[in-house]
Amino acid sequence: MTLATAAPIEAVERYRESVEDRAFPTVREWRARTGRMVTGCFPVYAPVELAYAAGMLPVGLFGAGNQIEMAHADSRFQSFICSIVKSTLELAFVDRLAPFDALMFESICDPARNLASVMARNFPDRHVTYVHLPQNMTSPATVDYLAGEYRRAADELGTVSGHVVGTEDLRSAIGAFNGLRARLREIYQLRASSPEKISTAELYTLARLATLTDPADSEPLIAESIATARARESRPKDRVRVVLVGSFCEQPPLELITAIEESGCYILDDDFLLGWRLFKRDIAVDGDPFRALALAYLDGSVHLSTKHDLRQPRAAALIASARAHRADAVIFLGAKFCEPGLFDYALYRKALEQEAIPHLFLEFEEKMWMYDKIRTEVETFVESMLFT
Repeated sequence: MTLATAAPIEAVERYRESVEDRAFPTVREWRARTGRMVTGCFPVYAPVELAYAAGMLPVGLFGAGNQIEMAHADSRFQSFICSIVKSTLELAFVDRLAPFDALMFESICDPARNLASVMARNFPDRHVTYVHLPQNMTSPATVDYLAGEYRRAADELGTVSGHVVGTEDLRSAIGAFNGLRARLREIYQLRASSPEKISTAELYTLARLATLTDPADSEPLIAESIATARARESRPKDRVRVVLVGSFCEQPPLELITAIEESGCYILDDDFLLGWRLFKRDIAVDGDPFRALALAYLDGSVHLSTKHDLRQPRAAALIASARAHRADAVIFLGAKFCEPGLFDYALYRKALEQEAIPHLFLEFEEKMWMYDKIRTEVETFVESMLFT
């Protein structure tokens, strides 16, 4: 039995098109149903718990994909800026961000920093919150600094929504996202242990849905999907087991993910949509929740190209992931013009060669329509692994 003939996952079938729809139908439905406000969260990690505690729905903003033509944003940014920055701005120019009352950005790279300023200048009626994440992870002052930064951001969002964020509000929000992240960890563990039961395209659809919906709605949907996938009796195929990195911010088209899988790969781990599943364990809900959130970012988050933590070299974390998942190879799938990702590739490549782990470099951009070239590259790579 193959996945094509296995029992379909209902939530995947129902939301496959919605998660790619930049009219944000699920967000509009939630807003109409609840009458509450929405905050758009630019990747990689926006503290979504703060928006939720302010009574708002935090929604992932991952650019426009290949759904709109660039007519305005090109004149605001240089030609060498990554697609997600320009297409997110374009979404605002063509009024696709109408359901969003506030936007949240953080200090992940220079283009993201500039996007926050350009967005605020061009659309002054929509509030922009900018979170300055720490660059020094070992200073004794870092936790207090980041907790203070979170308090400032929470105050700003509370002013927009009209709901002042209190301690219990934030604890409740952390609890809600703890539950969602636990489900996401569970479905990732299922794919890693039994990749024949759930494809990465299916997993990605569910994880993307989590960035567009209330955790109270998405957590049970993912739980049901896990149960359906576990019940499948799919047989493993003769495929290369890979860990995929490089797509932590700008997201590859879903068709590209499918093409990589269909070219003969089982993807066992990836860094897609990392902000919504950044933490390795639940965040404490006792004590000061702002400090708990700050501690989780500093000491309890996964390795990330935009978090410079010398205590855990990112290349070492990638090697550890490849070993833990018993991967045959690593695929680097990087967004064009993504400086943090491309800088890391040099470190990854050196470490992978030292460990004699085969790897493949691929590059993508949002407005891709043809995948034949990448499919051929992956098929050639897979055949070289299987037959030599």
